[in-house]
Amino acid sequence: MKNINRLALLGCMTAVAFLGACSSTPMTPTPSAPTPVAAPMAPASAVAVNKSAEPMPLAKPVLPPYLDPANALNTQRSVYFDFDQAVIKPEGQRLLEVHGKYLAAHPTVSIKVEGNTDEKGGAEYNLALGQKRAQAVTKVLKVFGVSDAQMEAISFGKEKPKATGHDDGARAQNRRADLDYPSK
Repeated sequence: MKNINRLALLGCMTAVAFLGACSSTPMTPTPSAPTPVAAPMAPASAVAVNKSAEPMPLAKPVLPPYLDPANALNTQRSVYFDFDQAVIKPEGQRLLEVHGKYLAAHPTVSIKVEGNTDEKGGAEYNLALGQKRAQAVTKVLKVFGVSDAQMEAISFGKEKPKATGHDDGARAQNRRADLDYPSK
């Protein structure tokens, strides 16, 4: 029995000596660099999964300004002309300045400038007048730095009316040049 007690005592002392050799001296942190304290983690068994949670909302796609319904590049695309004229009015100049500066800053974006007329006059005359209106718009856009490669001037004459009436108000809406940006 004495031998068993001695063996047990010897085993305990060996274990204590072994564990004492494995310990290291604690380092004291420097006062200028505080040690961050990590939040305690819950055991894996304590983590609950909420299967009824709402899915994460998807990020809205970023639209170019000419496709954004709240942007003037999308909502203001028509330059209006007086009867039988291809001269751009001051309000048209301001609109073209906004579009011209955008296009000059985005040389990969190209547009079609579509000239239109009211229903008065013959088909050939209206096609020619629509082309003059489209070219007048492209000339102003060039002043703001838009390159020829970004623009195409075409005429629809009286074939693409904005308003279907036959009064002065409807005709005034049809005497225009539209800036047609790509749809995507």
